[in-house]
Amino acid sequence: MNPSDTQRFAIAAMSRGISALTTAMLAVPAVMAAAALAYPSVRGLLWVAAFMVAIYAWIWLWWRPSRFEVTPSALILHFPTRRRRFPRERLGRARQLTGPALHSELGSTLRIGAGGLWGGFGWLRTQHRGVVEFYISRQDNYVLIERDGQAPLLLTPADSAGFVRALDVNA
Repeated sequence: MNPSDTQRFAIAAMSRGISALTTAMLAVPAVMAAAALAYPSVRGLLWVAAFMVAIYAWIWLWWRPSRFEVTPSALILHFPTRRRRFPRERLGRARQLTGPALHSELGSTLRIGAGGLWGGFGWLRTQHRGVVEFYISRQDNYVLIERDGQAPLLLTPADSAGFVRALDVNA
């Protein structure tokens, strides 16, 4: 990779299951607000709906990356309100994994973070690998990136093969 090269990768489109769950979750505050307006006895639901909308906004702005960028010196995760920078010298092997391969690699998992709304974001406590930091929007075509002395990264870029090639330290 030439020093002037920067490659950008969008986060992958949501898989059907995540898209359906997101649609259902987005409807919940609207239904609660409509019920609160129709039935004065449950007006308190307006506060619950507003709280849910605030949480949804926080997930969208802080937890869900909008794109990934590979530069000669770093992998950068771009979020609407922040950026996370991972120096290239701290990144190890990157590889594509299918859903079954990921399950075999990680074993059972426990999510710590957001899940279901636009994907899954945060950390996975895994049976075989300890903690894995993850930012996924699909249930397939994963990219697992090893990191020196830190938790691996699990991402779902739109072009997972191109993303892995861009991260190849031997390129």
